[in-house]
Amino acid sequence: MASVTESLPPPRSTTGPIAWVRERLFSSPLNTVLTILAVWLILMTVPPFIEWALIGANFTAATSQECRAASGACWAFIAEKHRLMLFGLYPFNEQWRPALAAVILVALIVLTCMPRFWNKTLLPIWVVGIIAVGVLMWGGVLGLQYVENTNWGGLPLTLILATVGIAFAFPFGLLLALGRRSRMPAIKTLCIMYIELIRGVPLISMLFMASVMLPLFLPEGFTIDKLLRAQIAIIMFAAAYIAEVVRGGLQAIPKGQYEGADSLGLSYWQKMGFIILPQALKVVIPPMVSLFIAVFKDTSLVVIIGIYDLMQSTKVALTDPLWRGFSIEAYVFVSAIYFIFCYSMSKYSRALEDRLATGHKR
Repeated sequence: MASVTESLPPPRSTTGPIAWVRERLFSSPLNTVLTILAVWLILMTVPPFIEWALIGANFTAATSQECRAASGACWAFIAEKHRLMLFGLYPFNEQWRPALAAVILVALIVLTCMPRFWNKTLLPIWVVGIIAVGVLMWGGVLGLQYVENTNWGGLPLTLILATVGIAFAFPFGLLLALGRRSRMPAIKTLCIMYIELIRGVPLISMLFMASVMLPLFLPEGFTIDKLLRAQIAIIMFAAAYIAEVVRGGLQAIPKGQYEGADSLGLSYWQKMGFIILPQALKVVIPPMVSLFIAVFKDTSLVVIIGIYDLMQSTKVALTDPLWRGFSIEAYVFVSAIYFIFCYSMSKYSRALEDRLATGHKR
């Protein structure tokens, strides 16, 4: 009868925190140097930042003079100006409306991220949500005071530009990607011309064109609102980049998938909707979410055409002569808001990629 030999535990040098540090941080001379530099950089930046942001900061100053006497940050400026930064020139007593509109937009995004709502009920939910946001922002009905969109601003406006821009650019980009791979020369040529033209210019130039040049080509007496022009420019710009991302996903699908769909007798739209596009979109989840993050951040460029988004509202808050000199605190506050939204999108993309288990990960 063969004797059973118990397996010995692994050497201590290969397990535990010491082994992890040796393998991840000091596995080679280059990694050792980089680790030392990283630790030095952390020691040089983190303690001074904590001293400035927390220990020596003033959170309750009533005037700017009290804040300037502090050795650290003046977070009292944020407490004093946060409503102007978050809501821009929207009437003070009505600012609960853009706040509620922002909550609705975030709720729509969260519902869209939940697989249980990936069905026919999602479109009606979006329609009702967008209508509710429009009613809240404009007013003029249900006893709400009418507020022109020239007075909109801050975080709700940034969310509107980004959310509506992505919501309309995504299906437009899908059609452009399919059109670029079409076998019909006219449609393929038009899609290629549009994509390459839009991708060949920066968003800032498109915003200038939409704000300054577009009104010159409109019929006399016909005007398009500045906010709508900026929204259209963002949609057109994002759609061109989405088209290229989706095209990359379509090219990654094996030819056998197309042939298998054709062998089943499916029409073109059935083949794309049920077989090809779902696989292509799963492949391009990381670059697609990266593009959405870029669009969200690029909405800050509307500041150049005088739209009071979050960045422009912050600049207006900094012009108060009684609270000048606290731009660092203001931009740290704005950066934290952008970071929360962008980091949330990034984490969701990782979770979605793991959930779908595409089989393309290496």
